[in-house]
Amino acid sequence: MSDAALVQCIADGDREAEAEVCRRMTPRIRLYGLRHLRSASAADDLVQQVLLKTLETLRAGRLRDAAKLAPFVLGTCRMTVLDLRRSLQRQEQLLEEFGSVLVPVQPDAAPLDGERLARCVGALRERERSVVVMTYYDEISAVESARALGISEAHVRVIRHRALKQLRSCMESTL
Repeated sequence: MSDAALVQCIADGDREAEAEVCRRMTPRIRLYGLRHLRSASAADDLVQQVLLKTLETLRAGRLRDAAKLAPFVLGTCRMTVLDLRRSLQRQEQLLEEFGSVLVPVQPDAAPLDGERLARCVGALRERERSVVVMTYYDEISAVESARALGISEAHVRVIRHRALKQLRSCMESTL
């Protein structure tokens, strides 16, 4: 089936066509992510984000030229990577400013290494990073974070606990 036919089927509500688009586009998106983000987990996150945006657009019938599905997906990859890079720059700025809140400095400990902390936070999964930033930068409660992320309050607490454990482990292992 051609890309144009798949696009039309998706606009008509065909879930099998959606699955086919995902099968066709996943390797391309993942390769783009590996080349530009240089991380397997970041590439996997990119695949999810781009496929979600693509399917939303196709379901709504907003793709102008149905035959240009692949260029649309590539453009979506490009824009998503740019957004991720901007987000990472913002995170680095936040870590510089608020990093000491995440890892308390012991009186006899060496000063906080912001670059190391940025790498450790960057190694967290997207949801874990979101919870940590919401908690320590935005000072959002677990209830509000749960609402924003669409998960339970208890799950937010579990994610935060595990993320902080990973951050501590990462910071200690790189010493």
